[in-house]
Amino acid sequence: MTEIICLANSLKLQERCIAGINPKTGSWVRPISSQYPDDGRVPSLVRLINNQEPSLLDVIDIPLKDTGNDFGFESENLTITSGKWKKIKSVAATDLLKYCSDTDFILHNSSKYVTVDYLQSLPIEQRQTLQLVYAEKLLIKQKPGSMLTATIWKGSILTRNGQQLRDVNITDPVFTERLETGYRPQNPCLVTVSLSMPYRPKNWKKEGNPSWKLIAGVIELSDFDLILVEMKRIGWNIEKGRYYLQKHYQKCSRTLLTEDEIKEFLTYLKSQ
Repeated sequence: MTEIICLANSLKLQERCIAGINPKTGSWVRPISSQYPDDGRVPSLVRLINNQEPSLLDVIDIPLKDTGNDFGFESENLTITSGKWKKIKSVAATDLLKYCSDTDFILHNSSKYVTVDYLQSLPIEQRQTLQLVYAEKLLIKQKPGSMLTATIWKGSILTRNGQQLRDVNITDPVFTERLETGYRPQNPCLVTVSLSMPYRPKNWKKEGNPSWKLIAGVIELSDFDLILVEMKRIGWNIEKGRYYLQKHYQKCSRTLLTEDEIKEFLTYLKSQ
């Protein structure tokens, strides 16, 4: 059995693609099913836990082999074996901050795709096809769909360090359902970016087979979460934060703050 923190449960050809980080190793894991030898998507009979979809932030125990089909370019795949998936617990969004990647580019380059040839030119351990990104802003765009889907949702990621990824498809079904109701993220988000299986559009004239970048999972941070983010940014440890709370609010923990106090404290931290 292998534990992962679920960071993607995204749509893939009427089934799902599951991915997450092994908290013991810090490495990405993409469970793949031998029932779909061409792309490894995970059928519902395999992935459901007590008839429920795995949710983002769930820590789940999955029976996996030590290896898996890389489909020629992916480095994170492990094949699912027989046995039931189990949910162990859920983690807080702030527990994931240490896994956010701060590379120059989001998945290898500034483009919306990476070619298979490029990935194959890298050592296997560098063929990264999953990345967790701290998005300072996640901008949403709605486009008309096709016969299969009424709407195509696209997102643009802007990071504090200047990384950008613009107008890529969103495949997180829980997030897109919320978008359909009019919801738009206001706070920074933790975003799982994944590469698709290779796909050449009809009018593709460039060389190589492109794997397209997708927004496969979105977790919006609350103001409560952002207190820790801002404390880390300005170099405050827990003891210093607790001292400030005791002095100004006569409270020893942010969990005891009212909603107005949370906003006030966060505004102060952002001003530093």
